[in-house]
Amino acid sequence: MERKSSRIAVAACLSLALLPGTASADEHAPKGLALQNLKHIIVVMQENHSFDNYFGALAYVPGGVYHPVKAGRDHDGDRDGDDRDNDGCRADDHRCVDGLTCTPMADGSLSCANSNIDADEGNRKVFAFHNTNRCVKPDLDHGWVGTHRQANFNDPNASLRHFRGDGFVRENDLAEHGQEAAILNETMGFYTQAELPFYYELAQKFAISDRHFSSLLGPTFPNRSYAMAATSFGHLTTNDEIPPLGGYKPLTGTIFDLMDAHAVTWANYFQDVPAGGSFRLFTLTAHDPHFLPYPLLLAQLRGVPGSPALPDVSFVDPNFGFFARAAQNDEHPPADIQRGQAFVSQLVNALRNGPYWKDTVLFITYDEHGGFYDHVKPPRAPQGGTRTPDGIAPGQCADASMPPASAQPGAGAQCSTNQVNPAGNSVATAAALCPAFAANPTGPFPKECASFDQLGFRVPFIAVSPFAKPHHVSHAVSDHTSVLALIEKRFMVPFNHDGDDHPHLTRRDQFADTLEDMFDFEHSPSLNTTIGTALPPANDCGPFTGVSTTP
Repeated sequence: MERKSSRIAVAACLSLALLPGTASADEHAPKGLALQNLKHIIVVMQENHSFDNYFGALAYVPGGVYHPVKAGRDHDGDRDGDDRDNDGCRADDHRCVDGLTCTPMADGSLSCANSNIDADEGNRKVFAFHNTNRCVKPDLDHGWVGTHRQANFNDPNASLRHFRGDGFVRENDLAEHGQEAAILNETMGFYTQAELPFYYELAQKFAISDRHFSSLLGPTFPNRSYAMAATSFGHLTTNDEIPPLGGYKPLTGTIFDLMDAHAVTWANYFQDVPAGGSFRLFTLTAHDPHFLPYPLLLAQLRGVPGSPALPDVSFVDPNFGFFARAAQNDEHPPADIQRGQAFVSQLVNALRNGPYWKDTVLFITYDEHGGFYDHVKPPRAPQGGTRTPDGIAPGQCADASMPPASAQPGAGAQCSTNQVNPAGNSVATAAALCPAFAANPTGPFPKECASFDQLGFRVPFIAVSPFAKPHHVSHAVSDHTSVLALIEKRFMVPFNHDGDDHPHLTRRDQFADTLEDMFDFEHSPSLNTTIGTALPPANDCGPFTGVSTTP
């Protein structure tokens, strides 16, 4: 609902524009006023792909709008993210994509310099390669321990201080116990416009980021927790994903709680299970009223008569395959990635061709890298210089499930056990990465152990909107909590207030970039951009039977 103060501010600006000899209204507009043109934010989060895996070849599209990093910004010619490289694209070059370092060949293929070593084959270099297999299996290692080893194989707790990016092949080799190298090396594979034509179209027409990172070096549940709560409140493993009845209760709350407190309307649209069920009631017999079926969202976006109004904020979940693998479209290996592309195409086209297009932003992103190679060093987490966003260290889960006891280190719900794999709990996971933690799991967190002060590997991030700057690449560091920061700034700050001082959950969303450099909220430069469609795969590579295991 529009505030009276905002109407006064707008009227004052318009009156200035009518006075002779005065500056334009734009020059005197209150900070962030144009942001109020944004009425709806939609977020769809798919599963398990790194930026290099999906968009590492984006700069090499024949006749495309982007170019790769200039050779002079890579001192050793491999763009592997090590200390010999600079920081990728120039900050003011928004047609530059920091992807793989490749040379287009005469036959149209790409020869790429990015590599990892394979210890099983005499330290042979495995180079990044075009992978045409849309159904990667076995699933690559993307756990807390494995991901840190991918960042620095020999000293994983030093991944922030000394990034190497040298463990992708070796860690997946260890995790899969010596299965065929041709399969394991799929960690170095990348896709092109041949496999992902719709995503490549969106990436070239709208705005993307090549510095959007997952929120931690780890798997699905902790990363999705950051996307909803700006913290994983000590949890490290997706084994913890089945919550206590009624959902986890972070000490600092969730974005759902914050939206309720500020009268921001929202919904979590789902196909089999809602991701928000980690924090709100969801059972087979009862669920939070904000959890709504995905077909309803399609009807709302298309303007079907009788459909309720679109909420301010919508979280949209794919089908995770929990009840039927044949319906899975979250792009989590081994599901055919073109299933997910078709689902996202359906969503995007419903928005583009409906009544809400003119004032909506739709974000398309991924929860974490899924074990796929990415060459860029995950940076220090923007959270004011602290090691954690909320004072809760890895493996020392704390929450409001049974206060005050559950607020103590390690006493939070399902920290030392869980309903999926009790032995693979967060306490055990923290100890597996850093043995110093095991000596005193509830005591002071050891300085030598990796903490929550480093972002995870890059993930794809596309902003589809009439406000999106066309064929624009943002180089501002962001993560899942940046979407929360934008929601907070847009919907929870009075129009005439300093938007930089927005409500927040933890220090992570407090200090997160708000993604505004991707948009022109005043002029809607992409309002008339046309969008194609993506159909389900003509030759679906599966899977077709069973149900999904824990992602």
